[in-house]
Amino acid sequence: MSENEKLIQSIIEAIQEKKGHNIVHVDLSDIETAAAQGFVIATGNTPMQVTAVADSVREYVEKHAGQRPFNYDGYQNAQWIIIDYGNIFVHVFVPDFRERYNLEQLWADARINEIPDLD
Repeated sequence: MSENEKLIQSIIEAIQEKKGHNIVHVDLSDIETAAAQGFVIATGNTPMQVTAVADSVREYVEKHAGQRPFNYDGYQNAQWIIIDYGNIFVHVFVPDFRERYNLEQLWADARINEIPDLD
């Protein structure tokens, strides 16, 4: 398993741990103009859940994949929190912001892998 695969798996597990849902891995590795190799996108029902999911990602990934984010932003209003792991960006949205920004559609030429919800 590559470093990126281990990172992505850890991110997904951390999101699932806090009941984040509608998880999608957008694989941008074949798109030359992309700023990253991929996105992991998830939804939390409320700003409080978005914060809990983002905190879980940061803690779980450091513990299980040994990586700390380069940066993160969005905690102020917790409508959309982004966590930057260099090659992989994590986006955690409340439902209406996810629908509005529709990152999956923006990157429709990427490989999109939907991760089934646990419950």
